[in-house]
Amino acid sequence: MVNIDVAVIGGGSAGMAAALSAKENGVENILILEQGNELGGILQQCIHNGFGLQIYNEELTGPSFAQKLIDEVNNNNIDYRLETTVISITKDKQITYVNEKEGYVSVKAKSIILACGCYERNRGAISIPGVRVKGIYTAGEAQKLLNIENILVGKRVFILGSGDIGLIMARRMMLEGAKVLGVAEIMPYSNGLMRNIVQCLKDFDIPLYLSHTIIDVQGKEHVEKITIGKVDKNKKLIKGTEKDFWVDTLLLAVGLIPETSLTQTAGIQLDAHTKGPLVNDRFETTVPGIYACGNALHVHDLVDFVTMESKLVGRFVAEDILSYTTTPNLINVFPLEGVNYVLPQRLNKDVKEKVTFYFRVNKPYKESKVEFLDGDRVIKSVKKKYMLPANMERITLKKDEINNISFDLKVRVSEI
Repeated sequence: MVNIDVAVIGGGSAGMAAALSAKENGVENILILEQGNELGGILQQCIHNGFGLQIYNEELTGPSFAQKLIDEVNNNNIDYRLETTVISITKDKQITYVNEKEGYVSVKAKSIILACGCYERNRGAISIPGVRVKGIYTAGEAQKLLNIENILVGKRVFILGSGDIGLIMARRMMLEGAKVLGVAEIMPYSNGLMRNIVQCLKDFDIPLYLSHTIIDVQGKEHVEKITIGKVDKNKKLIKGTEKDFWVDTLLLAVGLIPETSLTQTAGIQLDAHTKGPLVNDRFETTVPGIYACGNALHVHDLVDFVTMESKLVGRFVAEDILSYTTTPNLINVFPLEGVNYVLPQRLNKDVKEKVTFYFRVNKPYKESKVEFLDGDRVIKSVKKKYMLPANMERITLKKDEINNISFDLKVRVSEI
């Protein structure tokens, strides 16, 4: 069995950034395992710009952003395997993977970084009524077919879900000559970034139907018509609000879920809200020596934030392998009213540096405050002009603020 220091599962922006950071912080024996035929992950099909402003101070396309990281990986002589599927990982950090060249291989790692990304919810996950016919794709599937395979999936398109990939595909389909008849969103607000709402919908006069969902799909062998309807606050159909659209394509942009299939064999606990692993302030899961970052941990809105987070994880992994010896004194971190989830979910009271907390609100807020509480004591309060569920928020606590915590840490949002 081959022994390595760090195994990184996933060769997208998260995996490459974590591997590079581990290398920069003194770890030499690193192996990246990537299922695709090239490094870069989902970035390779995201040919629109808007990437890199935080990391590289320039606006890049997805492939250009990926190539910068790929060049760094190659320049640092970090080993990787392509077209490789990881079959299992264990609590003692043994990895079994398979590829065409090597067959079945087992390696033993000192640390594992889960950077597997996420996957799209499909029609079966949301139980769309109507017949099962051709012409229904997830937005990511349609994006890959168009941008990689040069296949336009349809000419009269409707999109369910106003997540960023759905908004971006609305613009992309219009630019390729298709007609996007509308975007329906079951929530009373969009789940996409404001810049994408403006650039992808408003600039192309594509209507956005908030508090609407699909209530019927019709067609023989291929989708021909869909019906949407308005819903109330309990997501129940309001009779008389139905609208019909004659289409040949339906795209679903109804959410992303962290890829966690490998966590089962290792016994890693998951968070009910993020759907990703539970981690502490060093991004270590409930199994010592196994870490998670990027969209495999929680779904991000910007790849720059994925990269920044993953670089931090790479440093933590290097420190833990080479020098970090503190016994964790862990407390829990809980979301309260207004907060959908907060991460990390566990916190070492004896931290040696500041800790950044990532969270999302569960509805739009204006003129509000975010409070961190130790029991009933507010240890930090931050005012916010506005917050949206689509935007991941970040607030940092100083070491002294954390070291003095007596109870579990809680986070809440309230309007001012």
